[in-house]
Amino acid sequence: MLRFLTAGESHGRALVVIIEGLPAGLPFTVEEVQGELARRRLGYGRGPRMRFEQDEVALVGGVRHGRTLGSPVAIEIANTEWPKWEQEMSPAPGAPAKTLTAPRPGHADLAGMQKYGLDDARDVLERASARETAARVAAGCLAKALLSRLGVAAVSHVVAMGKAEVELIAPGTSPPGPDDLERVDASPVRCFSAEAEAAMIEEVKAAAKDGDSIGGVVEVIAYGVPVGLGSHVHWDRRLDGMIAQALMSIQAVKAVAIGDGTRTAHLRGSEAHDAIRWDPERGESAGYVRDTARAGGIEGGMSTGSPVIARAWMKPLATLNRPVLTTVDTVTKEETVSFKERTDVTAVPAMGVVAESMVSLVLAGEALRKFGGDSLVELVRNRDAFVSGLGR
Repeated sequence: MLRFLTAGESHGRALVVIIEGLPAGLPFTVEEVQGELARRRLGYGRGPRMRFEQDEVALVGGVRHGRTLGSPVAIEIANTEWPKWEQEMSPAPGAPAKTLTAPRPGHADLAGMQKYGLDDARDVLERASARETAARVAAGCLAKALLSRLGVAAVSHVVAMGKAEVELIAPGTSPPGPDDLERVDASPVRCFSAEAEAAMIEEVKAAAKDGDSIGGVVEVIAYGVPVGLGSHVHWDRRLDGMIAQALMSIQAVKAVAIGDGTRTAHLRGSEAHDAIRWDPERGESAGYVRDTARAGGIEGGMSTGSPVIARAWMKPLATLNRPVLTTVDTVTKEETVSFKERTDVTAVPAMGVVAESMVSLVLAGEALRKFGGDSLVELVRNRDAFVSGLGR
């Protein structure tokens, strides 16, 4: 079973992630993590913090001489801005220089203060911050390394930002494949369509001019996923349910769809499903073919062997530079304006990298559950035996 746990606050000393359940012998280096974290900082519309933070990474445990040991892997991501926050975020007894009592609508501030009986919103926002996703991306880097050994690769791309959408601007645009990831990352908004990219940039510019923010939609496509990950047997073993939960857990994500889920709900059954045909030239293990992807590569909670496709909808960020969001001061109970933290016009492109990581973690976990093995060699051997036995 693959599982991970993150710890740390946005302006704390460091973020930490521990990943348990990886097989021994998986090649892995700190440079791989740094590369993925650099991708997370991408995106037109990001704030100045992305230039300040350089994500100093250390592999604390579980890796020796470039390979996993089979024990938990621990990764630390140091906060290069810690000296500025050492007094305000100190774990030693003391008091903050400023108490935040004007919670921001759309954030965890007020609900967290009420839940935990806190009188300072910073006690909530520091952990609720999307900065935590840096630790998830680090964990996802290990999941991607494992999946690559099984012939699986995930790629994300932005399909909508504000009112600009790939489908509306460039009908019939083909989705990116694994070899297109560098091209996607080279786009300022991580969009595979040049026409949609230009429109998305204009959306960001317009929102920035007004001091406002915009949301958007990201699509993750996982190629090479073997048949049979997940299960129809129990509610918490269904692959689409696990992917939906993983994506919904990302800060500011408010909706998830598998395949054409939001569209097929408006179609008749004769239009909504993926017909199955047999292709004898593909061999016994891959002869069943679906030429459409309406189900997103998942039927009955199990992967079908087709690419797994999921979309995540991100709301506009609620920390704004100019339009005010009214709130209530938790001390005086009077109407006021919510406090401001440094923010982005949009974080949709970066959310795509996080979504890519979360889908990879789910798929890696289910691959380990299905094929088993304490070492990478054993895992790959078990996968190969399963694939060669399909159809018999």
